[in-house]
Amino acid sequence: MSALSYRSWIEQKKLKLQTLNCYSAGITPENLAQQLGAHISKIVKLNFNENLFIDRNRQTLLLKQIADEIDLRMYPEDEVPKLTKKLAEYLNIPKEYITVGNASDELLDRIIRLFIDKNDAAVSFSPSFTIPQLCVKRQGGEYLTIPLKNDFQLDVPTMISAFSEKTRLLYICSPNNPTSNQMKPQDIETLTTNFPGIVILDEAYSEFADYSFASRIHEFPNMIILRTFSKAFGLAMLRLGYTIANPELTEILTKKAPLPYPVSGFTIQMGVKMLENIDIMQSAVTRLKVEREKLINALNQIKGIQAFSSHADFVLINTVLPVDLVYEKLLKRGVMLKKWGKILQYDNCFRVTVGLPEINAKLIKVLKQINEE
Repeated sequence: MSALSYRSWIEQKKLKLQTLNCYSAGITPENLAQQLGAHISKIVKLNFNENLFIDRNRQTLLLKQIADEIDLRMYPEDEVPKLTKKLAEYLNIPKEYITVGNASDELLDRIIRLFIDKNDAAVSFSPSFTIPQLCVKRQGGEYLTIPLKNDFQLDVPTMISAFSEKTRLLYICSPNNPTSNQMKPQDIETLTTNFPGIVILDEAYSEFADYSFASRIHEFPNMIILRTFSKAFGLAMLRLGYTIANPELTEILTKKAPLPYPVSGFTIQMGVKMLENIDIMQSAVTRLKVEREKLINALNQIKGIQAFSSHADFVLINTVLPVDLVYEKLLKRGVMLKKWGKILQYDNCFRVTVGLPEINAKLIKVLKQINEE
């Protein structure tokens, strides 16, 4: 390739890549603290659905144990089977149904790379988690979304009408991000049995919800359930996830797609430790659910705010005041929420992580001040 040809090719590639949207985390707590001239400990971070109820001291002790037990010079050859075995015991399903990955985001990307080609189509609903759409678009596929009904439930007939010979993938997030509700199980069953391709059921928040399809996975040969250690288990920084699917799909996901050793041995060992000490997660989830209801009740007592019921570790709220105005006032007070804006018939929506009681108290105080100004 001549220098001229290379230059032409790279410019065309840059133009194409610039048309693709990408995920942006936005402002960080450190950035906001610097802007406000405040210590980072003063920032109220409730925008990433992190589980602050996990006992950090016990978690740290487990990390120290791993540091003494593993040899960082070695590749993680035996670690994945250990984690798969522990997950199978936790879920009460055969280990042949489980694939481990570098967080559920990486596994989601892996599935889409395997099953979506150029000009294929995927179907989902809106609003929902945005990463699947970014991955499908990058593959050159079409991403069709059907609006949720006003009660945040699935519009099953309209979604089925969107299925065609081109559709290869159906993405369902339940509990859904950002609406925080769990979809009706009969609706998921109907969509899955009527869909001709792969169904991804994203259960990232299932430990906070009322039910899971994990124990019924044998009933749905075309379903892949996504799960994560980032939420209920509080391992967001380590990036660990897994899928649950029939052995045929699991073999494809495990042996045909990933690069060698896609997850660090340290991360895998931490997953094993958390499953061996499952009470850490269970206690945190129990406490979070109690605080979730207290937070929803407190938010609904503020004039100008509506908070919706939740099956996740976050709450969706709608404000009477314009969303951009509220957002800027929150940031000036060091409070970080996820700004969503218009969701269906609600114009000014935010997603709010369920924080510890003292953090939620600060949030309530600030929101009252903003709405009284």
